[in-house]
Amino acid sequence: MKVDVYNQAGKAVGNVELSDKVFGVKPNRGLIEQAIVTILANRRQVLAHTKTKGEVRGGGRKPWKQKGTGRARHGSIRSPQWKGGGVVFGPRKNRNFELKMNVAAKRKALLMSLSDKATNERLIVLDTMAFEGPKTKQFAAMLKALPHKKTNLFVMPATDLSVVRSGRNIPGVKVIRADSLNIYDIVNCQQLIILQEALPVIEKTYIR
Repeated sequence: MKVDVYNQAGKAVGNVELSDKVFGVKPNRGLIEQAIVTILANRRQVLAHTKTKGEVRGGGRKPWKQKGTGRARHGSIRSPQWKGGGVVFGPRKNRNFELKMNVAAKRKALLMSLSDKATNERLIVLDTMAFEGPKTKQFAAMLKALPHKKTNLFVMPATDLSVVRSGRNIPGVKVIRADSLNIYDIVNCQQLIILQEALPVIEKTYIR
């Protein structure tokens, strides 16, 4: 598959042949969904936490004697049936939502998502991207010149702080390294913008 290569001014300056091993993989919706669910489950933070009878403050003594009062027997005012008492079977912070997925399957799902972007013309290749320090205005001008979408994922061959800082204040823009791709970011973006130098890095990192 051949795609056009654009410069920062938004003009086509050539074309490049994409590797079929990376951008020619037939999608499997079930595998992609499994990979995304795994990522979201592993990112999940357990926040809800209720206290049991033993953790609630107070209730150290027996509220009244066992016999002779005519009332039901109780050992603590912090039992679950009392107001302010402990919670039975409530959510606890030690819950584990972690899911596991084979490395080979995860890598294949990633390649499927890249292929899907290329097939549906949601992929742009840039010849280079450089700014004289953090320049949000220049980044926005480049984005406007390109046939971009509402959300864009920029793939760099290596970390470039000037590029990262230039794009971090622009809504819908995320910059990521080619050797740190994840399927959630790829599927979640409407347009994938890859630097030409990042293509061999992707192939080297994810093709076994």
